Amino acid sequence: MNIRQLLRQTTEQLKQAGCKAPRLDAELLLMFVWHINRTDLIIRSHDEVSAAVENNFNILVKRRARREPLAYITGEKEFWSRPFAVTPDVLIPRPETEHLVEAVLEHFPNKNGSYHFCDIGTGSGCIAVTLACEYPQARIVATDISGAALDIARRNAENHGAGGRITFRQGDMLEALLENDALFHAIISNPPYVAEHEMNGLEQELAQEPRCALTDEQDGLKYLTVLLHNAPTYLHTGGYIILETGLCGLPETPANLRYQQPIHDLAGHLRGGIYHLPCI
Repeated sequence: MNIRQLLRQTTEQLKQAGCKAPRLDAELLLMFVWHINRTDLIIRSHDEVSAAVENNFNILVKRRARREPLAYITGEKEFWSRPFAVTPDVLIPRPETEHLVEAVLEHFPNKNGSYHFCDIGTGSGCIAVTLACEYPQARIVATDISGAALDIARRNAENHGAGGRITFRQGDMLEALLENDALFHAIISNPPYVAEHEMNGLEQELAQEPRCALTDEQDGLKYLTVLLHNAPTYLHTGGYIILETGLCGLPETPANLRYQQPIHDLAGHLRGGIYHLPCI
């Protein structure tokens, strides 16, 4: 069977399984198994696929047809144009989270600044590592309640040459921060914000991601509220709290913070908020 035939057959199989982008999934899995790029895939569309490649490909296709996330199958997901290792121990990085990085870059335009940033609930480390790469003089503290997630984040930091400037700590939300920590210029977080009642309506793929990274088992606002009320203690005056959110929206702003602006995605949906700790 040649590439074109194999992809046509697999696309139909994944379509029947309910995958949203069956053709793209089929192409990415074949490129992964065969270690070829998209150009090769197009140029060699009439080439026969070896039995070994086809067998390995079909094994992965069966996993995808069971709605296992593509990133867990390949072990990698791109974020801010960089590859990040992922496993079922971490939430898969998503394009919406890149808006948090954009917000940091907007408010801290000097990429050579000696900033001190904090990433709460780092997961794969995509935010912390990206900031370390974008700000070569910055120091970053990255926390997560999961030791397994921190292992993945450390691996990604090392892979991108940022391990020496990121301190990883295990703890629930802000509990991993220390009293003698230097104050942060910005605290960034993509916390669990899916409300409990929303969980049953999510795509099947999300059911295979760590539940504790998705939902607060309440109304979605629990951890967002904790951050807004407690994070200012760890901020420089004039610092920022930058948060991701979803359908739950954002909590009421505490009196000591100023809600500076919302973060919207390309479709215009609310995806987060930027808060400022004003000078007294």
